[in-house]
Amino acid sequence: MASVTLRNVCKAYDDNLISKNVDLDIEEGEFVVFVGPSGCGKSTLLRCIAGLEDITSGDLYIGGEHMNNVPPSERGVGMVFQSYALYPHLNLFDNMSFGLKLAKADKSEVKRRVENAANILQLGHLLERKPKALSGGQRQRVAIGRTLVSQPKVFLLDEPLSNLDAALRVQMRIEIAKLHKQLGCTMIYVTHDQVEAMTMAQKIVVLDKGFVSQVGKPLELYHYPKNRFVAGFIGSPKMNFVSVQVEAVENDRVMVQLANGQTMWLPVNGSTVEKGARMSLGIRPEHLVDCEEGDVCIEGDVQVVEKLGYETQVYLKLKHMDADFIYRRPDTLDIEPGTVYKVGIPAYRCHLFHSSGEACQRLHLETGV
Repeated sequence: MASVTLRNVCKAYDDNLISKNVDLDIEEGEFVVFVGPSGCGKSTLLRCIAGLEDITSGDLYIGGEHMNNVPPSERGVGMVFQSYALYPHLNLFDNMSFGLKLAKADKSEVKRRVENAANILQLGHLLERKPKALSGGQRQRVAIGRTLVSQPKVFLLDEPLSNLDAALRVQMRIEIAKLHKQLGCTMIYVTHDQVEAMTMAQKIVVLDKGFVSQVGKPLELYHYPKNRFVAGFIGSPKMNFVSVQVEAVENDRVMVQLANGQTMWLPVNGSTVEKGARMSLGIRPEHLVDCEEGDVCIEGDVQVVEKLGYETQVYLKLKHMDADFIYRRPDTLDIEPGTVYKVGIPAYRCHLFHSSGEACQRLHLETGV
């Protein structure tokens, strides 16, 4: 395993700048996830690390060695692509050993590595089968195994689960997490699915239009997003936002007024806030409460109700406010569209954002972060 360091890395295609001044430190043995919407540059950045794309400017180090001009085959990295890219006429053993055979590795070493990888991935009994006889999850494991036998210092995985159905994605998430724990290797995983990022990563890198928007542990990003983009991207359903006006400011709290005239003090750093400013209040759907438990109470017309059994999601069109809210509650809730429903907002759970999108630091200490 090896560390990966990027210093002021940029990648451009002609005049189109994709990756912009990326600075990252990935430690040996870390499981890091690059996450962001389509077009944010996460796969491009991964390909630059692999050597499949040239870096326009900046520096890349793997294991402390400068890698900008080192060929992909000599970087000590292995890449698993979104497409399985298996040879249909070869069995699993030959698919997994193909790269080693090209490198003219010793036959006994090839056999040892393939059988070891197959046992780790629970494919040992399938080595004589061809890809068409496998399920989607098994094919993905073969693709991972093909990379595993090359014994890379760094694993790079580019949206490897996107072609699988929902149940298989959950299963493969668990298997990849177990594989990382077993091998202790450095893994960099690319996905647009923030649920994958939250459940698998030790550290998440959120990318927005080529820039690194925030880096941190999953719960740090969930509870303390640095800006409105991260706040809205991390979490499912996404965070609710509503416009507010600042009524009073102190060092450790800010009073805001909602469009319906209600006010409340938020426990956030007020050093960058000005009285009279228009800002955005954010609250996650799962942090809304019953009216009597909130610091303010809002009501809205019920538009849609999603009853999932283990939880209920209520979509509200707020009265006296130009905003839609999602209320998420465990278990079932006896409510139907077309009715009026009230929910409470607890101040300590709120986030406050400047018009620029920058967050005011929350001062409430969340447990488990």
